[in-house]
Amino acid sequence: MSAAPPSPLAISLGDPAGIGPEVIAKCWDSRGDFNLPPFVAIGDPRSVAAVWDGPIEVIENPAHADSAFDVGLPLLQLNAGEADTPGHPSVAGAHCSLDSLEIAVGLARSGSAAAVVTGPVAKEQLYSIGFQHPGQTEFVAERCGIAAANVVMMLAGPTLRTIPVTTHLRLSEVPSALSSALIESRGRAALRGLQRNFGIPEPRLAVSGLNPHAGEGGQLGTEEVEIIEPAIAALAAEGWRVSGPHPADTMFHEAARANYDAALCMYHDQALIPIKALHFEEAVNVTLGLPIVRTAPDHGTAFDIAGQDRADPRPMAAAIRMAAENAVFRAEVP
Repeated sequence: MSAAPPSPLAISLGDPAGIGPEVIAKCWDSRGDFNLPPFVAIGDPRSVAAVWDGPIEVIENPAHADSAFDVGLPLLQLNAGEADTPGHPSVAGAHCSLDSLEIAVGLARSGSAAAVVTGPVAKEQLYSIGFQHPGQTEFVAERCGIAAANVVMMLAGPTLRTIPVTTHLRLSEVPSALSSALIESRGRAALRGLQRNFGIPEPRLAVSGLNPHAGEGGQLGTEEVEIIEPAIAALAAEGWRVSGPHPADTMFHEAARANYDAALCMYHDQALIPIKALHFEEAVNVTLGLPIVRTAPDHGTAFDIAGQDRADPRPMAAAIRMAAENAVFRAEVP
């Protein structure tokens, strides 16, 4: 990294019975190889000790993370009602994961942490304790005072960034969910995020079509003409560099990717298949539109391998690294 963020990163451990504690500990263990800046984990130290025998430095103030970082894994201690067994989630663990997330966001909002990196949680467990958000993204947005509709999910890798306009919908529901206003909103948030989080002064956004061959002039669908093209025109009228609608089957080869900084895609798999095909171990979930930096590794709790020393820390390391890079750019571009 060419520059370090102004303060440590805050990392929520996620569900203590999942792989979050293991991959975060492994990231500290390989901090030099992964080129990671100082960070502080937040959670129950017993969940880390259950999967890792390395040193843990319990601290009371995130400002102490810098000095503790070379000694052990800095950790702000939360005590769950009972210790979780790896691979066996519990209600107590759900409370701990939610408290960890809450504290991490609070530290970033107060400026005590440069960014938030969120470990994977089990939504089913969170719902059992009254969690009412679709996911961590919406929770973080609410705590930051931002409407969920005004934040976007970007999947970012070394050579590709994608943003889905619609996310967890049945494919049959996507056409009716699309609107020019929604595409404009997602596109605007993506473009501003590229400026603020990635330091790109004049970002280029490529917008995909919905239908095969981007509708073939209306022969294979009218959404391009009626919905997508007006949104592109509106963004271009604001001075943004926007192109499309592009056929999705020709947008992601190497030569095409050289022509844009991010791709705005119409539905979940249209955005996630290319990024995972190209950067399965390196793709990072970045939330744009927030007043803070938030990233997450693009994987779940993996309860089936928790506690078996099989979890790959590279996705978490990529999320930590990108959070640090985004925080540095944020400090330069208000």
